[in-house]
Amino acid sequence: MKRILSLLIIFLPWSIKRFILIKIWNFEIHPSSRIGLSYIYPSKLRMHQNSKIGSFNVAINLDEVVLKKNSSISRFNWITGFSTKKKTKHFSHQKGRSSKLLLGQDSAITKYHHLDCTSVISVGKFSIIAGYQSQFLTHSINLHSNRQHSEPIIIGDYCFVGTNCVILGGSQLPNNSVLGAKSLLNKSFENEYTLYGGVPAADVSKIPKESKFFTRKEGFVY
Repeated sequence: MKRILSLLIIFLPWSIKRFILIKIWNFEIHPSSRIGLSYIYPSKLRMHQNSKIGSFNVAINLDEVVLKKNSSISRFNWITGFSTKKKTKHFSHQKGRSSKLLLGQDSAITKYHHLDCTSVISVGKFSIIAGYQSQFLTHSINLHSNRQHSEPIIIGDYCFVGTNCVILGGSQLPNNSVLGAKSLLNKSFENEYTLYGGVPAADVSKIPKESKFFTRKEGFVY
């Protein structure tokens, strides 16, 4: 019955849909936040002030999705995970694993991206997952142990991820940095104010610290 209801309420007026999501699903949704025509059903959802999820997104099988103040998910994004509530042998060796998507204040995910949140994907404040068709893949098969394994992905504060990138589990993009279009990020980097790019990604060049992208007070770029 609850699954049928989850489909039906997608098309209800927002005020009614928000009431049902709070009362039945126990989601935390600020009065100024909004969800469009999307199927958003993690175990927990926390939407802070002025956060938004557009239409035609799917977010399922996650422990939690958090959108901080003014953060947004645009449209046509596929966000999946592997809930720790599932009783299965998959990932049983990872006792501390959690399946979450965490968006910092004024961060944004644009459209047509795929985010595999088997482990945590964390996007820092004022960061943008830009363009189209980037893939965030936190899990894969460990050939040495012959089992599924996952690692978190961390995107720092004031970061820009270009279009059509692949970001693998265990990767980290440091604060105040850029990942160029069509790049493969497969490890952690530390140097800030840097353009990373290529397959696999490497340090390409420095970016001036006075660049306005890194000091802006609003997430949206006009």
